[in-house]
Amino acid sequence: MYQFGWFSTGRGKGSRELFKVALDGIGSGQIKNARISYVFCSREPGESPETDRFIELVKSSGIPIVCFSYQKFKGDRPDNAADEPLPEWRLEYDRYVMELLKDFDCDLCVLAGYMLIVGHEMCKKYNMLNLHPAAPGGPKGTWREVIWQLIDSEAEETGVMMHMVTPELDKGPVVSYCKFPITGEPFDPLWQAVKGKTIDEIKRSQGEDNELFKAIRQHGVKRELPLILTTMFAFSSGKVVISDGTVFDTNGNKINGYNLTDEIEKLLKERN
Repeated sequence: MYQFGWFSTGRGKGSRELFKVALDGIGSGQIKNARISYVFCSREPGESPETDRFIELVKSSGIPIVCFSYQKFKGDRPDNAADEPLPEWRLEYDRYVMELLKDFDCDLCVLAGYMLIVGHEMCKKYNMLNLHPAAPGGPKGTWREVIWQLIDSEAEETGVMMHMVTPELDKGPVVSYCKFPITGEPFDPLWQAVKGKTIDEIKRSQGEDNELFKAIRQHGVKRELPLILTTMFAFSSGKVVISDGTVFDTNGNKINGYNLTDEIEKLLKERN
């Protein structure tokens, strides 16, 4: 039985949907011979109504959940800048997490809506995958930051990927990905509407209500769930293996990510 660990901050509806689709995929047999052995949440009950909903969802599934508040542990200590190493107290938080999880068995950890950078000690202890809302070589950062960068650079395509977690944000080896165009229909009229405007102007006038921003987000989100499912299946069925921080296929060949675009587009058409 292949065992997944699940890490989330549980900040909103998306975190609940990601967990539920994985759970349903295992229950239906779409992800074969696998189970989620535990869930770790970096918030505790009472910190956020959205996280409370996530915690209740996990509890209702019968899967053990471990909660340990990052904010409470942080106290008034400052975060590090994006380009600085993690401070010692952040590494200490990871050590507490690893101690809390020491009795759980796990072959692979999935980070889905987990809003913390993972330190080098935890990266060394666990094989961890992160969902990132861009194609390989694309923008870094949160999904909001990614979309604004795509608009600013007038990108023609984007995608979604799962990559190994390393201490360097969004720079781990690619495991799987899909791509989709953001030109043609329905995007061309939306690009035309922002033509000649700077990102700052778009943010001031419309912000995330901008139709191009919303369309890019919508097309990315609907591919995230199929990508997680197909990636988890690839691991549970032995099609993909991680060894010493390197990704291999079932024949032992080193790979630079599985391109699952065709499979995911097929799944989307079947759902429609």
